Amino acid sequence: MKKISGAEAVIKSLINESVDVIFGYPGGAIMPVYDELYKFENEIHHILVRHEQGATHAAQGYARSSGKVGVAIATSGPGATNLVTGIADAQIDSTPMVCITGQVASYLLGSDAFQETDIIGISTPVTKWNYQITKASEIAEIFAKAFYIARSGRPGPVLIDITKDAQFEMLDKFEYKKCNNVRSYKSIPKIDSNSLSDAADLVNNAKKPFIVWGQGVILGNAEKEFLNFIEKSGIPSAWTILGLSAIPTDHPLNVGMLGMHGNYGPNKLTNECDLLIAIGMRFDDRVTGDLNNYAKQAKIIHFEIDPAEINKNVEVDIAVLGDVKETLSKILPKIKNNKHKSWLDKFRKLNQIEFIKVIDKEYNKNSGGISMAEVIKSINNNTDGNSILVTDVGQHQMIACRYTKFNLSKSNITSGGLGTMGFALPAALGAKIGDNKREVIAVIGDGGFQMTIQELGTIFQTRAAVKIVILNNDFLGMVRQWQQLFFDKRYASTELVNPDFVTISKGYFIESKRVDSRDELEISVKEMLNFDGPFLLEVCVEKEENVFPMIPSGSSVSEIRLE
Repeated sequence: MKKISGAEAVIKSLINESVDVIFGYPGGAIMPVYDELYKFENEIHHILVRHEQGATHAAQGYARSSGKVGVAIATSGPGATNLVTGIADAQIDSTPMVCITGQVASYLLGSDAFQETDIIGISTPVTKWNYQITKASEIAEIFAKAFYIARSGRPGPVLIDITKDAQFEMLDKFEYKKCNNVRSYKSIPKIDSNSLSDAADLVNNAKKPFIVWGQGVILGNAEKEFLNFIEKSGIPSAWTILGLSAIPTDHPLNVGMLGMHGNYGPNKLTNECDLLIAIGMRFDDRVTGDLNNYAKQAKIIHFEIDPAEINKNVEVDIAVLGDVKETLSKILPKIKNNKHKSWLDKFRKLNQIEFIKVIDKEYNKNSGGISMAEVIKSINNNTDGNSILVTDVGQHQMIACRYTKFNLSKSNITSGGLGTMGFALPAALGAKIGDNKREVIAVIGDGGFQMTIQELGTIFQTRAAVKIVILNNDFLGMVRQWQQLFFDKRYASTELVNPDFVTISKGYFIESKRVDSRDELEISVKEMLNFDGPFLLEVCVEKEENVFPMIPSGSSVSEIRLE
């Protein structure tokens, strides 16, 4: 049998895991792997990003749109540390990703060699698992284990660090066996039939039940089971921003968005329901507000795959542990057909108040500066709810999540838990590569866009037909809103003096256009969407627009403000 190098074993391991795309940036300590990658370019497509952070965000976007494991690769030292923000983002948002970093030779470890960094120590708090390979014989087993851990149970990022000598070392034999089990790691907890029966009793006897769902429904591929559950039980249901798109936006039992900038009805009525059913969500502080005043009147059921999330933030009455696709299937026969018309009407009445006081003024504005909601409305008018939306972090993120219409799952890709500015541009590239058949629209603020603006070069080189919408208000808008409301309008370091984004885009040979008039908006959005290739549309929006409703930090969900 022909001997192969450790570097070739890395590539063959990726091929065995059906990896066909990786995002990365070469360097000295990972060069042997890149040399082998060159030889396998017909089997694995490498996308050269312009910064290693872009590699992780692109891998995240790829994973979220395709449902596969995203892969990022970088060299040692600064290459590895530049991955950390994206790894932390993937960890808190449960995105399956395998990151591969080169490392100095094993005999140099601990010597402060050129570009040596303890990436294992640095990444331990933000990875699901990590491992340093120092011998080529470890490669196949560790890669198999890494992909299994990344994709199984509650998904997450894994990092493999490989010393340079392990990449050069020759192997007499390479044999790859996929991993389906790791001792002491239980990816899916065993379902307790008693918890299902107890939960069903609470559901069947509740007068004012309320469902809050998160990304767990999407990660568990449980959209059908979830829809069956809410339709049979007739329970009003609201989403976290990562749960958005699991069911169509206009479904009659979909009562809107939870959290700091969520809809009026679901936030207000959280503290009036008699049963709160949490499905695949983690009771993040942006959703719960003040925990001392969160749903204290209600019984709480928590459907969850990760035992660590049970009672972490909110004490629950019944924990239904297990894969949500299976637990929802098993509880469905125990649930009675029901309708909660008068209770559902309360959500609709409160949301109608929000429509009159907030939504109509933003979404159907016809004078003054362009609102962010008008831009989303125009996108809705021209995509029929079938596109993938990728958002950065800030006011535009909240507006886009509030107003975008979705018909298909895996359509909303954003940085939820970490709130990473700079996420959207590379993530949109990855999302387009992950699902090339769907339109991918990145909605980005002028601040976040400049954090990873260099990835325009990657989009140009790949010709990925990403549509980029910059909502430009010449401010770090979300921070400015807080400064206006809570710091007496002291706009400390939030006003931006921006470059000419259109000229920069043209410098990357990407078609672009600026809109500063309402009359130009609709036709410009159509032009962007009809263009065959990447397109950047800068929309100059109202400078000091605020996002409402809003729950002030530290307040109860009941204290949500409409103005």
